[in-house]
Amino acid sequence: MTERKPQGMDFRSWIDQQISEAEDRGAFANLPGAGKPLPGRGRPEDPDAWALDWVRRSGVSTEELLPTPLRLRRQAALLADSVPEFGSERAVRAAVAELNDQIMQWRRLPIGPPLFVPLVDPDAMAARWQAAQPGPADPGPADHGPADPGRPATGWRRSRRRRSGTRRR
Repeated sequence: MTERKPQGMDFRSWIDQQISEAEDRGAFANLPGAGKPLPGRGRPEDPDAWALDWVRRSGVSTEELLPTPLRLRRQAALLADSVPEFGSERAVRAAVAELNDQIMQWRRLPIGPPLFVPLVDPDAMAARWQAAQPGPADPGPADHGPADPGRPATGWRRSRRRRSGTRRR
């Protein structure tokens, strides 16, 4: 279509002439999708439908289109759902720390809608991971203190009592 429209001819007839010449040359033969309905026909008119279709064809996740706070909230929800699949508690805590770093970076310089994004609790995620792990059938007797109540506590128990202000004599 490098030729120019002749003077005295309106655009509509010139375009129709170009199309009929291209049909005669066979330019429209064997095109992909020939004879198939146009995608999106019959749906209510959506002005952004072409953009979503283009994103889908490009292989980009629609989550990439979310504003940062919504994307961070979504990542927190996905992390909570995928915690049982982690190999160790350390991996869970590392993933939570990484997500919390992203949340804190966004909080320092919020771009997008002003939505609050809560930090993810690493202890709650670790507890969730531990609850999902298969445990021993009989955990054994629990250690609730020294065997002899008259004997002073040692180790972490003693330091805990000192901090709380209750000393055992």
